[in-house]
Amino acid sequence: MTVTIYHNPKCGTSRTVLAAIRDSGVEPQVIEYLQTPPDRTELARLLARMDMTPRQLLRRRGTPYDELGLDDPKWTDDQLIDFMVAHPILIERPIVESPLGQGFAARPTAIRALLA
Repeated sequence: MTVTIYHNPKCGTSRTVLAAIRDSGVEPQVIEYLQTPPDRTELARLLARMDMTPRQLLRRRGTPYDELGLDDPKWTDDQLIDFMVAHPILIERPIVESPLGQGFAARPTAIRALLA
């Protein structure tokens, strides 16, 4: 089974989710998305698979979210995707993708459904 994690090694939740995947016996493809961010097409694909809007995937803490005024409802989904492509730190993490589904794994327990 191929599992991919969009990972930030500085994020405790991301490290915990990566460890949980490995503890399940799976060695995932690890994409450190701050070094290798998804392009616009890939990010749109991930959002569609997760059935999420760009606004739902935005991370506020520790990002330029406030500085860019991203809480303003004037920003369209396409514009928010552009911001995330330009500033990948705005992407909430980790994102885990597996053949069993796509999930926004904010908590380590959320990945079980993607690995079982």
